[in-house]
Amino acid sequence: MVPVTERLSGPIELAAYDPGWPATFREQAVRIRDALGTRINRIEHVGSTAVPKLIAKPVIDIVLEIPDPAEEAAYVPELATLGYVLRLREPEWFEHRLLRGHRPRVNLHVFGANCAETDRMLRFRDWLWANAADRDLYATAKRDLAARDWTYMQQYADAKTEVIAAITARADAHGR
Repeated sequence: MVPVTERLSGPIELAAYDPGWPATFREQAVRIRDALGTRINRIEHVGSTAVPKLIAKPVIDIVLEIPDPAEEAAYVPELATLGYVLRLREPEWFEHRLLRGHRPRVNLHVFGANCAETDRMLRFRDWLWANAADRDLYATAKRDLAARDWTYMQQYADAKTEVIAAITARADAHGR
């Protein structure tokens, strides 16, 4: 398994919104549903590729909720047949597992059923769908941060925490 501190091979790539991203999500969701069937509690398109008009790294983020992410034998082999590779285990953070797909590029985030982190991601996504000012604020922060030199992708992700928290607080205050 590759550590979280995987080195970047170049600058962080941001792309203009691609209207094909939702279709890519839907295609992958069908493949995952076909592989896992009733073991799926919820599957959602999250992250910047799920928000029209928002720049994004051209990697589809998918959240998959299943009964117990710690029971990797119950889902990882089937996902491996689809080309997903288990890259990260974070049992201390909602039992999170990260699998990556490369054709197309996908980050598959696996959590347990009814996970508060999935709900937070969806509130953030939905708020950015509806709020152009915060969508623009987030895009500006992403552009500014992507222009910096980072050794690890996690550094870029961590640097976005403050703006994400502020936007999420506004979403929460408006009941989104």
